[in-house]
Amino acid sequence: MDPTVEEEMKIYFAASIRGGRDYAREYKAILSQLSTYGKVLTEHIADDKLDDRGENISETAIFERDTGWLRESDIIIAEVTQPSLGVGYEIALGESLGKRIICLFKQKSGNLSAMIKGNRKFEMIEYTSIDELSTKLKQIFKKNYLL
Repeated sequence: MDPTVEEEMKIYFAASIRGGRDYAREYKAILSQLSTYGKVLTEHIADDKLDDRGENISETAIFERDTGWLRESDIIIAEVTQPSLGVGYEIALGESLGKRIICLFKQKSGNLSAMIKGNRKFEMIEYTSIDELSTKLKQIFKKNYLL
């Protein structure tokens, strides 16, 4: 590989699927913005056909695929507004792998788990609208990745 060629950042976007799809519209908007900063490995999160029953593949296949993507990713962006055991697992695995983790939480939507909010290793972005979140994400990526 040519060292002068910069490799595209690989982004793992975590968001609730089986835990509920109440924020699916937000997921789609977030994923659209994240794709301007790099390759989003989990594009299926924004699929309009995806519901809280999940994907039509085996749980083992999902686990193997997603943990592979987590290992491959450069950064994890987790939308944590909708409580989800899977997202919690992905965040914990990402932390054990030493990944940078940014958690997104929509204000006034309920209470965020103390295990997420209290972990100082995670960067928290609270937002009230997608426009506000877009501005905050742009600032983070510009500051840290020289966009």
